[in-house]
Amino acid sequence: MPEFVSHPLLKPDTVASREYQLTLAKKALEKSSLIVLPTGLGKTIIALLVMVERLKDGKKILMLSPTKPLVEQHAAFLRRALAIPPERIAVFTGSVAPDEREIQWKDSSVVVSTPQVIENDILMKRFDLRDVSLVIFDEAHRATGDYAYVYIAKKYQEQSSDPLVLGITASPGSTPEKINEVRQNLFIEQVELKTENDPDVSPYIYEKDVEWIKVDVPDKAAEIKILLDSLMDDRLDKLRAMGVVYNTHLNKKELLMLQAKLQASINKGGSPESYKAVSILAEIMKIEHAVDLIQTQGVVPLKKYFDRLREEAGSKGGSKATKRLMQDARLAGAMRIAGTADEVNPKTEKVKQIVTEQLRQNPSSRIIVFTNFRDTAEFVSRELASVEGVRPVRFVGQASRLNDKGLTQKKQVEILDAFRAGEFNTLIATSVAEEGLDIPSTDLVIFYEPVPSEIRSIQRRGRTGRNAVGRVVVLMSRGTRDEGTYRVSQAKEKKMYRTMNDMKDGQRMSDMLENGGIQKIPETTPPLPPAGQSSLREFGAGDKPPEAVEIYVDIREMRSAVVKSLEEMKASLNIKTLEVGDYVLSDRVCVERKTTDDFLDTLFGADRSLFEQIIAMKHAYMRPLLFLEGDGLYTKRRISPSVIHGVLASIAVDYGVPIIFTANEAETAAFLFSIARREQVERKRSVNPHAQKASHTLSERQEYLVSAISEVGPVISKNLLRHFGSVKGIVGASKEELMEVDKVGEKTASKIREIIDSEYRPRD
Repeated sequence: MPEFVSHPLLKPDTVASREYQLTLAKKALEKSSLIVLPTGLGKTIIALLVMVERLKDGKKILMLSPTKPLVEQHAAFLRRALAIPPERIAVFTGSVAPDEREIQWKDSSVVVSTPQVIENDILMKRFDLRDVSLVIFDEAHRATGDYAYVYIAKKYQEQSSDPLVLGITASPGSTPEKINEVRQNLFIEQVELKTENDPDVSPYIYEKDVEWIKVDVPDKAAEIKILLDSLMDDRLDKLRAMGVVYNTHLNKKELLMLQAKLQASINKGGSPESYKAVSILAEIMKIEHAVDLIQTQGVVPLKKYFDRLREEAGSKGGSKATKRLMQDARLAGAMRIAGTADEVNPKTEKVKQIVTEQLRQNPSSRIIVFTNFRDTAEFVSRELASVEGVRPVRFVGQASRLNDKGLTQKKQVEILDAFRAGEFNTLIATSVAEEGLDIPSTDLVIFYEPVPSEIRSIQRRGRTGRNAVGRVVVLMSRGTRDEGTYRVSQAKEKKMYRTMNDMKDGQRMSDMLENGGIQKIPETTPPLPPAGQSSLREFGAGDKPPEAVEIYVDIREMRSAVVKSLEEMKASLNIKTLEVGDYVLSDRVCVERKTTDDFLDTLFGADRSLFEQIIAMKHAYMRPLLFLEGDGLYTKRRISPSVIHGVLASIAVDYGVPIIFTANEAETAAFLFSIARREQVERKRSVNPHAQKASHTLSERQEYLVSAISEVGPVISKNLLRHFGSVKGIVGASKEELMEVDKVGEKTASKIREIIDSEYRPRD
């Protein structure tokens, strides 16, 4: 008869008493902690035990989890376990209206939420975190970069008088730098680690039988790789001849670093050689992906990839790199061999064999097959469906791609429920099934290929061996990158546990600095820049104390890190739906912010709205600005630089709208703050999101009226008015007379006459 934890806020006989969980919970109550525990050993139970001790004095608990299914899973568990009214446990996701969240926040004791929702609500000032006694960060290893966990943890430290943080994860990362980044970002004071070998944990661990099975690469696959290698060598030779690279081979990470370096060079006005190098590099990366597919996935996914290349090369917007590749006889040969190759993949056949044997020995088994690519998941699922007794289902993420619709979160939950109930016995999953989801314990986990990430490897293995002896099988193609990938993953995992043990055992910080580069965690604020170094933010504010600066922000900008950076600068943010622009900095200054991707989309995508936005700003504000943020402007779409130069010139010269280039979101925020401060503090101007130009001259109003005609922009508008002397003169001119004006061709003249002469017919 198991013993159960007894507590006034726990329902009786709900939580089994495990010594290691009680010990970790007690330590987590002493100071903010990162708890690392293998999957399936009850990280959520530890969070619950800490939670019931901090639920006091009218304080709240905030539990954060990365996805909506995880949030709902945790909320359901808490309602089963906590002896408080179920309505006091609120669930916050994007599907709950903001006004309703604001009400529920006041009435709840426990809030379980996705982090993005809480981040937005704090920014919108719907509530703050001062009454929160505990924040739990599930899958805490995500607390890096600009992820919402980072912002929430910072605001919690600022707003709460007695903050306590609990981060829980099975795998925080292998390097000291990455683990320390998580600690810094969550303001963690201690790390607690338990492994399957710890004496207080081992009684609850079921053995995992891990097997590594090597399969041969088919002859046709080897032939294809020879041709692809020849293609690769040819492109690398070109880059070496240009002095761009010196190595005989580059791995994927090195290719991405080289791409970033070339893009940076182009952004600084690089030579034509830089553009050529970027295009050749794009070919190399496509070849690299094809090699990866044929070595690790087989011919079927490769054929699908070749089909996509063929489709791209034949499309109007297809890249030059793809078009050149498709003209190469070696790629044509590889595609021909792939088209005639036997679709039987030794890995897939091995999966069928292993699954069949598992179900023969135990017909009630649950099996997960992990694969990196959706095409492979689809093929393996189809192949397993032909095997008697196997009931497979594909489990992928939400994003939809070409001819491949993703699964909604609702559909994902339905599939997992069916898997749990036995309707399906084999789940063929991509990475979406690795982390956190309440997937029932499985008897067998198959890696279709090794993964280089220690985090993903640990998460995958954790899907078995929870309630009984589990089995893990890792498939590797003999003599391919599969073998190297597996060795990398193993080495990273060992390094992670060594680093975690160092932290757990209280190794001196100076030793860590020498051995792993770990930096001391700041007490309350990030470190200051080195002496003598100034930032753009400092340039905007000078040495004076910050004065009140108000900025109106369009609500669609909420997902950008610009908003968070502005808040850190103590700008007063008024977030609402703006009719014009993204940021209003004064009664005369409005800013339209575009990332390079946004900019190119508005020019060459289906919604070509850029010039409409520019015109709207021009007529609503005296000083409109366009911010262009990020790199890759001349490389992402393989568009001639002269085309982009022409568009930028038109915005700056024809429309008179200055363009400010920024490197990233932080620099954008610094510029915005500097301009707003200059306008409001130094120039004493008010800020108004509905500002109009104080006055338009008669000539400006005439130019605006004429430029509103389709096919007529600001330049042609001025030419027409100069030629005919008035709007009336333009209206009375014939098509032939219009064509006498500079830059007015037959098409433009016809359009002008059509607008003037056509009978008005209202839609209603």
